[in-house]
Amino acid sequence: MARKILLENIHIPGIKEYEVYRKNGGYSGVEKALKTMTPDQIVEEVKTSGIRGRGGAGFPMGLKWSFIDKKSGKPRHLVVNADESEPGTFKDRFLMEHIPHLLIEGAIISSFALEAHLSYIYIRGEYMWVFKILEKAIKEAYANGWLGKNILGTGYDLDLYVHCGAGAYICGEETALIESLEGKRGNPRIKPPFPAVSGLWAEPTVVNNVESISAVSWIVNNGGAEYASIGVGKSTGTKLISASGHIKNPGVYEIELGLTVDEFMNSDEYLGGMIDDRPLKAFIPGGSSVPILPAQYIFKTANGEDRLMTYESLADGGFTTGSSLGSGGFIVYNDSACVVRNTWNFSRFYHHESCGQCSPCREGTGWMEKILHRIETGYGREEDIELLWSIQGKIEGNTICPLGDAAAWPVAAAIRHFREEFEYHVRFPEKVKNIKHFVDEPMEKVRHLLTKTVQQ
Repeated sequence: MARKILLENIHIPGIKEYEVYRKNGGYSGVEKALKTMTPDQIVEEVKTSGIRGRGGAGFPMGLKWSFIDKKSGKPRHLVVNADESEPGTFKDRFLMEHIPHLLIEGAIISSFALEAHLSYIYIRGEYMWVFKILEKAIKEAYANGWLGKNILGTGYDLDLYVHCGAGAYICGEETALIESLEGKRGNPRIKPPFPAVSGLWAEPTVVNNVESISAVSWIVNNGGAEYASIGVGKSTGTKLISASGHIKNPGVYEIELGLTVDEFMNSDEYLGGMIDDRPLKAFIPGGSSVPILPAQYIFKTANGEDRLMTYESLADGGFTTGSSLGSGGFIVYNDSACVVRNTWNFSRFYHHESCGQCSPCREGTGWMEKILHRIETGYGREEDIELLWSIQGKIEGNTICPLGDAAAWPVAAAIRHFREEFEYHVRFPEKVKNIKHFVDEPMEKVRHLLTKTVQQ
């Protein structure tokens, strides 16, 4: 059995409640950190662990902590990013729903390491019931002396608040989140300066994901080296995966990084294989913002090596034959799925969620949505495929925040790997007007409909 760090106690009845959490070793990490360690020692342990940000970017967490401005003398802050809005991703919600005190314990230790005395959990607006769970858990932490003044008699003070957003996906970007937390419209800021220098109220701020912060208490209790011994290479520790799609066992899984994609997808311990035993067509390993991969690149890389559940292996081949671990939103498709419809759904989401600050994203996402809808509903034109390719290429790299890239990458990958499906939609409009077109009738591959070819 794989080691569990975050979900080790998930099976214990009542683990959501303070008394049960405490009885099973909860808050021992806070005791050790505040009574026996200095802030710098905690930062070093986190750096030694090699843990990378679990929100999607995968930046080394300890290194990010070390960037925080200590010279200005300004107050510092920790902000936990619980604005989980990526389609296909729901692992943070699961963690907060079932073990809220694990996140709070990690936030206390992390705040102490950063020498922050005022910290926040910024939660997605649609997670109102989870907001209430966190509020209750925070009150319990205050009542039992884990938050407030002079925690454990160490002289360390910390106030922790949970703040509910208004449902904007863009606020998952750290500077937009900070803008929203300050009461402004959630528009991303131009960087630099980075939040570690000028963040919340122009004060040094570290923003980390729920899963990342929740792992800190284990690292403190067991040591960074022990955490680093789990996993493969620079992909250390465990990772929560939100699994959905045409699989037998969807849900949230904690895996050791380095597990093969084949074992994760097909073993009974994990996803259990394809539902109805239909053929595997494609998968997305890291949420809607990362490239979709066709069947031939799922279990093996282009070089013939086993594809692993690691940052490096999933990215092997770049975006030509690889993808990204991203936020761990693992979406599986069988042969009844329509890639064009899936891509249109994603484009519709990104168009709706664009903050509108950058014209390439504001206009480009709208154009892509309209063209994809036209193709999917049987009104596509031959030139639409090349037009889509051109539009996505003008968005990527030309916006303040990564939302523009996140909107462009799925479109580029869909055309790159499933061009014949787009051509099929153009050639057989009457067939694709049936919303269940690939369920009722398998796709006939149609090639060379267009004279131009997409550059790889």
